[in-house]
Amino acid sequence: MTTTDSISSTGAPMQNLRLTARALLLGDRLDVAGLERSDVLSITPLAFRAGQDGFVALFRYGVAVLVGLTPLEEDEVIRSLRQRIQGEFARHEEETAIIEISPERDDQIPPGGPIYIKQLSTERLIVIADALSKSAALARDEREAAAVFDIVEPAARHLAEKGRRPPGRREILKHVGHALLVRQRVSGRVAVEEKPDVLWDRPDLERLYARLEDEYELKERATSLHRKLEVIGDTAQALTDIIDTERSLRLELIIVLLIVFEIFITFYQMFTGTPGH
Repeated sequence: MTTTDSISSTGAPMQNLRLTARALLLGDRLDVAGLERSDVLSITPLAFRAGQDGFVALFRYGVAVLVGLTPLEEDEVIRSLRQRIQGEFARHEEETAIIEISPERDDQIPPGGPIYIKQLSTERLIVIADALSKSAALARDEREAAAVFDIVEPAARHLAEKGRRPPGRREILKHVGHALLVRQRVSGRVAVEEKPDVLWDRPDLERLYARLEDEYELKERATSLHRKLEVIGDTAQALTDIIDTERSLRLELIIVLLIVFEIFITFYQMFTGTPGH
């Protein structure tokens, strides 16, 4: 069997061809405006050929999917995108898959095996790139949500055991702010439930996308992530409400003390005959 890491520029079916696809989460956002080229293959996502015979798909939520590129070609593409990355991550989350063109098979993904496709086409690559990009974004979001859980959980435990918030109001507010920031960033980054636009024109690829969804457990992971975000939001809200309530009680106590002090002064003036102001 012949193995290669190139994509035919003609897009024709090729037997015994294996490609490596890598999805890299580069940052919070990727500005693709003005990147339209003469060799553009798709607008949403923006996809084009790169390197000798490679394929690149760019997603606005910060993911670049590179198919059939050498390491040097990948570095060149990433370097060319660096000025367009908003909130670049020091560590790029990665999802890798092997794509094998096998005309004698249906589009399928056996457990632990490569992604088999009948024909090397732009539409199939876009469907695969969409699933890989969402998986890479979810991996980062899952890790960030877990990190926030590790921060918020001790505060929630202290509240449950002691019946009051943990000490260190400023630290709690920092944790709450971090939790809300993660929730906002994760919720707004990528809608996993949305299918790629290419399926409107190629409904015959619905089955391939459904298999990719199952393989990478996109729906299940998104549902679990949203539940975690809800818990994070509820915990942050509870801690914030407790702090606000404590602040209100302090203000009320100060007001009561001022009133008592004013009454004391009034009685003192009446008792001593001192004229009031």
